[in-house]
Amino acid sequence: MASFKRVALILMTSCAGAALSACDGANDIASPGTGGNVIINNPAPAPTPTPTPTSTLVTPATGCPTIADPKGLTDDGTITGPTGTWRVCTLPSIISRSVELPKIAGLLYQMRGRVDVGCDSGFSAPTSGAPRTSSTVGCTAANGFTLNGSGQLTADTNVTLTIQPGVILFGGTGTSWLAVNRGNKINATGTAAAPIIFTSRDNVLGISNDSSFGQWGGVVLMGRARITDCNSGSTAAGTCERQTEGAADPANFGGTDDAYNAGTMKYVQIRYSGYVLGANTELQALTTEGIGSGTSLDYIHSHNSSDDGAEFFGGSVRLKHYVATGADDDSLDIDTGLQGLFQYVLLIQRPGQGDALMEVDSNGNEGDTPRQNTKVANFTAIQSQTSSNNESNDQASILLRGNADLTLVNGIVISPNNECLRMNGSGTTPATLTARSVVLQCNATKYLGTGSYTAAQVATAFGAGANNNSDSFVNTLASLFVNGATETAVTATDPKTLDTTGFFDTTTWIGAVRNAQDTWYAGWTCNSSYAGFDNTAVASRSCTSLPTS
Repeated sequence: MASFKRVALILMTSCAGAALSACDGANDIASPGTGGNVIINNPAPAPTPTPTPTSTLVTPATGCPTIADPKGLTDDGTITGPTGTWRVCTLPSIISRSVELPKIAGLLYQMRGRVDVGCDSGFSAPTSGAPRTSSTVGCTAANGFTLNGSGQLTADTNVTLTIQPGVILFGGTGTSWLAVNRGNKINATGTAAAPIIFTSRDNVLGISNDSSFGQWGGVVLMGRARITDCNSGSTAAGTCERQTEGAADPANFGGTDDAYNAGTMKYVQIRYSGYVLGANTELQALTTEGIGSGTSLDYIHSHNSSDDGAEFFGGSVRLKHYVATGADDDSLDIDTGLQGLFQYVLLIQRPGQGDALMEVDSNGNEGDTPRQNTKVANFTAIQSQTSSNNESNDQASILLRGNADLTLVNGIVISPNNECLRMNGSGTTPATLTARSVVLQCNATKYLGTGSYTAAQVATAFGAGANNNSDSFVNTLASLFVNGATETAVTATDPKTLDTTGFFDTTTWIGAVRNAQDTWYAGWTCNSSYAGFDNTAVASRSCTSLPTS
């Protein structure tokens, strides 16, 4: 969740462009002397002509493709940055038909403001016997939707936005964001070699740097799974709904379908997101809201979000291969009754920036059910080993509070300048922690207790010396996050023994990255000065640049 301290900081901060320069030096070859000898040289063969270098800069596509939506794409001319000149094709504000965005050389897709995928038709799907007026602004016949004579939906709009591998979409304004409404889906399936990239206009222009964040909104998936902390209805009556954090117009989520399918996101980067929309209300790179176990999330990289790396509001989330770099608040934020399973999680904060690596809470509504119950397996969570403590808001690298249950298994927390674990107990049955094969490298304090917990009780809950846990760990990580000798020596716990759904893989190691041969994080992510993933100097692999092919 956003902090007032950070919101004030963001509102006072302006973006500065970065000037790029390069120098080329000559390669001189000195020949040794002949020592007075007379040497007769045969004529040298004619050199092979050197090909004339060709430009690697992008040239714009000739126009925008045709899509199935009746409003189509708007050709907004071109935009030029360090990678070349691109054709800009702007999405309609409401996508009313299932469409596919093809990968076309020299073409970018723009979101100018909020872009809705279909209409939100409510807590449950409308039927012909119980039609419903959509809560989404602009869901009218004039915008291409089929309505009954009273202007109501008689079924979900069932719009799917499909995005081909390698497509780049950018937020043309600070308040641009993608809203996938209930009853609709996203199919953003990239590949390891051609990830899908959501980013900002500044990134296209080449003026984003490793300190940039908050340049557009983010991606929001809304669903009909159970949530808590209702804005309307109640958990007791099974009618709980919430409004998207920071949305000026209705963007509701919640329902009773814990298997709800909001679509697929795989091999996706989301850069420089998290625009501040109001006090304590921000979007982040990825926000899921009441999505269910039918939604597929895998290989997601959040980079430099001004709020959380990703935040998961309720529902039943399943996510593998999650990378968060440079989040200005929490790298992983989970709340409002989430039933979450996460495996292969790599959390890296910018030096001196960010709040908690994980924030796990119930927002103060401790009487609501379902209780938040989240399990995180095979994770490596790193706060800078050289800079000062993080922000004071959460006070520790992992904050667990309220009516929340957290299981950590096969984990590494590296936070030598900060307390590692804080528990804030409240409610009749306060937060609980289960730790198996988890190692901590913290400052001397290590634990904090607030509410009904003391620091000693938090230490007992973690249980160093039992269940393969340690709070006196000294890491030997290579390349920042790859297991070394001391990590390899820790006895792992099979995550499957702590998960009845069958989602977790069996692993025999702790941490997100087993060894140098384990490179699941490489190629589809982008690199920054504080977190490099593929050991390459190729400019197009940098988060501050765009792929040119």
